[in-house]
Amino acid sequence: MSKIKICGLTNKQDIEYVNQLRPDYVGFVFAESRRKVTPEKVQELIQNLSPDIKTVGVFVNEHEDIVNEISMRCQLDVVQLHGDESPHYCTLVKPTIWKAVRVKDAKSLEQVKDYPVEGILMDTYSKNEYGGTGRAFDWQMAAHYETGHKIVLAGGLNTENVMEAIQVIHPYCVDVSSGVETNGKKDPFKIKEFIEKVRLGESING
Repeated sequence: MSKIKICGLTNKQDIEYVNQLRPDYVGFVFAESRRKVTPEKVQELIQNLSPDIKTVGVFVNEHEDIVNEISMRCQLDVVQLHGDESPHYCTLVKPTIWKAVRVKDAKSLEQVKDYPVEGILMDTYSKNEYGGTGRAFDWQMAAHYETGHKIVLAGGLNTENVMEAIQVIHPYCVDVSSGVETNGKKDPFKIKEFIEKVRLGESING
């Protein structure tokens, strides 16, 4: 069964929602974004986060020393690298790493095949953005991608398409942010429906 990550948490109310609804992972964005949070804010938020929910920090082209410092301060379980980080860079970052790749075509995935990381996060290609586009890519391009990495699927997922995405990609984890928001804020009803779709849908299908 695919794990679930709710990304882009920014406030105490978001923490209350996920504590009730129990995704497997939550994400905090340390890169430039309307959802950007400071390490101090994340330290404050995770004090109230259920200990069985794992934390992911999202970074874009940040110096590895800063990533390691924030990761240690916030006790992150996973570091998600969304920029142009090299394989060597990944050896310098201490926690578990998910490396994002923006899928433009089948060749996009070859760029990250040999990265020394636990997970490959597939996101939608954008010329001007490193992620958070809210748009899905053609999942068929990645349907037969074989690697030793765990696959984390992102990019435009929502309650309407997540089951189809899982059936095509069979990812380790599905990652959603804007797809569970209303007017730019996390919506507990959408989070609940998304989680139910993944967990109940997968159990019904097999």
